[in-house]
Amino acid sequence: MNGDQERDAALSRAVRLREDGRAEEARVQLLALAERYPRDARIAYQTAWAHDVLGLEHEAVPFYERSLSVPGLPAGDRHGVFLGLGSTYRVLGRYAAALRTLRLGLAEFPGDPALESFLAMALYNTGDGREAVRTLLRALAATSADPRVRTYRLAIEQYADDLDATHPPRDAPQPGP
Repeated sequence: MNGDQERDAALSRAVRLREDGRAEEARVQLLALAERYPRDARIAYQTAWAHDVLGLEHEAVPFYERSLSVPGLPAGDRHGVFLGLGSTYRVLGRYAAALRTLRLGLAEFPGDPALESFLAMALYNTGDGREAVRTLLRALAATSADPRVRTYRLAIEQYADDLDATHPPRDAPQPGP
């Protein structure tokens, strides 16, 4: 087995440990891998995730940051990093960093409802309740499978842009009795 195969096998074992609820064992293995492969974005991401699962948010941050600073992270994992890091910053009260990270994630993954949801929470935390509600309403309108929400999607989107509106949006079905 060559070095890349060994690294990949060790990473897979550690991820399985985390997925099996053995996060502390995974964390120990991932820390060793992160030390051995400091420029591996996937290892950094998985190490951050293992810390987050254990409630070690402060320790997760440098690994999330590292995973974005080096090349090689697949798009699905990059999405996970933006979500994890943005959420972690928010939990730590680092709201400006959370907003910046989640907005960068949305620039790369436009309209993503998970990123928008965490952005809305961070907006709320910074006192921007209006933008938080707007963000959530737009995400709801775009992603809901509920037939009633789908019926009023256009109205929800238009009201989201003007929360103080007291008149019905044009061409949008209005809730009835």
